[in-house]
Amino acid sequence: MSSEDHSAIHSMMRQMSQSVIGQEEVVRTLTLALLCNGNVLLEGLPGTAKTRSIKTLSEVLQARLGRIQFTPDLLPSDVTGNEIYQDNQGKSELQFQPGPIFNELVLADEINRAPAKVQSALLEAMEERQITVAGKTYPLPPLFMVLATQNPIEQEGTYPLPEAQMDRFLMKISVDYPDSRAELQIVRLLQEEEGEASDNLQMIPQDHIFAARKEVQAMRVAEPVEQYIVDLVTATRQPERYGKDLGRWIDTGSSPRASIALHRASRANAWLDQRDYVTPEDVGGVLHAIMRHRLILTYDALADRITPDQVIDEILQQVAVG
Repeated sequence: MSSEDHSAIHSMMRQMSQSVIGQEEVVRTLTLALLCNGNVLLEGLPGTAKTRSIKTLSEVLQARLGRIQFTPDLLPSDVTGNEIYQDNQGKSELQFQPGPIFNELVLADEINRAPAKVQSALLEAMEERQITVAGKTYPLPPLFMVLATQNPIEQEGTYPLPEAQMDRFLMKISVDYPDSRAELQIVRLLQEEEGEASDNLQMIPQDHIFAARKEVQAMRVAEPVEQYIVDLVTATRQPERYGKDLGRWIDTGSSPRASIALHRASRANAWLDQRDYVTPEDVGGVLHAIMRHRLILTYDALADRITPDQVIDEILQQVAVG
């Protein structure tokens, strides 16, 4: 493992934590998703620094940031771009004008405020890292990541994300309010920023990200840990085998894409801790972010105010390490 790559990635995390105070778990999960070349859904109340986290990440990496404000009147072409007629030496020709999806980091703000037709415009980009417009395919940048935000309490005027799209987010991050001590630091930080616009961020070359991804990809996982990963995901499909509560709470379990994501994220978690092997603790450490958006709960669970995180806690209790 390259110590230089580790130092660069941890420097990026420290700088993000200094700008986004009290959200260390958010910073670590965003980093894991970046190392896994995955997309992230951030769910939290207004004012919890979701957008600030993404902007800080783009500044540290010097990555082009495209922002799409999702609204009910948004069109798919507003996301992907479109072909328009342009004059070329007296002749009108169709030329493709790329949309904001062609940036390196794409902030899909309040993604659940646009109808499914617009949300589906992201599917090809998130899964295949390319966009097809008018029969032509255009590749996206090597460093590409969709970071979508949504508000968990506002339901009026929103459109729930299709299950197919939810499954394409590697992780879902629940962004909570900071504690009082962290909030005091936030107030002081913003006062300093208002006083003078200083930029003390140290830029991290993107080469470190690509090198780290190769190391994560090359990491091997022991067979018992791989079996543990599969057992955790299988428990969501056969919950009645692991207790009455799980059988009563889970309506639909997770797809094999969850096992793949859990395998990748566990390796990235081990890499961040400077290990070349994966432990069951690495798996448990990323399980909530990987699974919380891939479970469909029963009506009984929703009526009892059971959350996906509580279901995942129970799965961790019931599934033994092989």
